[in-house]
Amino acid sequence: PGRGGRVGGAGRGRRCGDGVAGGTRRFLLAGALTGVAILVAACESNNHAGPVVRSVVIDTAPAGSRSITGGVVPCEWGSARGFDCNKVDLVSFLHLSDIGAGPDGPVNDIWGWTDTATGTEWALVGHIRGTAFIDLSDPENPVYAGVLPLTEGARESIWRDIKVYRDHAFIVSDAAGGHGMQLFDLTRLRDVADPPVTFEPNVVYDGIGSAHNIVINEETGFAYSVGGGGGGETCGGGLHMIDIRDPIRPVFAGCFADTSTGIFGTGYTHDAQCVVYRGPDDDHRGREVCIGANETALNVADVTNKNQPFTISVAAYPLIEYAHQGWLDEAHEYFYMNDEGDESSGIRRTRTLVWDLRDLDDPIVIGQYRAKTRATDHNLYVRGDFMYQSNYRSGLRILDISIRRSPGEIAFFDTEPGLDTPELLGSWSNYPYFESGIVAVTSMYEGVFFLRGPADTAR
Repeated sequence: PGRGGRVGGAGRGRRCGDGVAGGTRRFLLAGALTGVAILVAACESNNHAGPVVRSVVIDTAPAGSRSITGGVVPCEWGSARGFDCNKVDLVSFLHLSDIGAGPDGPVNDIWGWTDTATGTEWALVGHIRGTAFIDLSDPENPVYAGVLPLTEGARESIWRDIKVYRDHAFIVSDAAGGHGMQLFDLTRLRDVADPPVTFEPNVVYDGIGSAHNIVINEETGFAYSVGGGGGGETCGGGLHMIDIRDPIRPVFAGCFADTSTGIFGTGYTHDAQCVVYRGPDDDHRGREVCIGANETALNVADVTNKNQPFTISVAAYPLIEYAHQGWLDEAHEYFYMNDEGDESSGIRRTRTLVWDLRDLDDPIVIGQYRAKTRATDHNLYVRGDFMYQSNYRSGLRILDISIRRSPGEIAFFDTEPGLDTPELLGSWSNYPYFESGIVAVTSMYEGVFFLRGPADTAR
């Protein structure tokens, strides 16, 4: 069978035609348009009614061309239903056409929500037409519950970003005109009786037009729209700060942009992580800080006082092309960062930068992890001693970071098998924080994968 081959049951036996000798003759009839092949085992000797023709139906559809549900597909001998893998099992897969993204997509960002009342885990999947909600009560048989379309009057866009706070989803889209920030009460998903349902947002915050990402500090109840444009208060593309402590009544709280950063000198922040800092730097412990990937540099800002945010530090690094995104370790000592442009501009292998942030006033790159792959890295997240990277055409990569300055790959699942090139196609993002251990992964022109890695990575 080709990629994605699946062997079905044997067909009903028929007598061979005249003139066929004993023994077995085999040939393959392939339906190129349907992705189905029929393997015919001809003229097997039969003690009862003479020679018999037996057929076996084999699914030869390319990997990722249709949904896969009904049972875990283990990673065996480096493959799971045609997807290259190592120590990562395929729990299920929903093709983009089965989650409201149409036949061509693409899908993009992903986040997760766990209903504290029911324990149900939900995947929130962004795509060109809106946000899909997927019920993972039975992760081997995920249910597409419905879609929240893009804001009326906005433009379809390949960029969408989602975060969650107090049972509400906050959704932005880039290059989408007057999209604003959609707020959706996720508890409404409990009442879906006949999926899929088309939803409307509870509220649309119109203080922004388009935005590349939405960052939320769940501890403080503040959201930070970044990469703004297309109307509203863009804050130079930096941090547009929003008080969301009352989720359905968001309130603009201020701007921050360091104009020494960004390609056009406006302080543009492509993505960020905002936390109450609990690392070893006594000068800043307990302060709310945002660590921004600002295209041309890493930026560390104090945003505790929304009326007077300020830069703590700015730092560049060798062979910078496009500072894209990153994530802290749980001790707030190290920051792992990707550059979206370096692999296509002379860096021949996928590179992850390791920043030492034990002194926030003086960030230092203390290591560079170089993978064996050539793919461009996109979004990464950290859980415990493991880092989960969505690296476009090399898929999901799981790294052990127990030695913080020296990450090492321990497992992977390639969502676009055999296409390890530095292009902006393939796995966009992942969400590794479900207590069940399921890792949800988007791949732009395939759909959304639900995976399970090595047992020790789920803790």
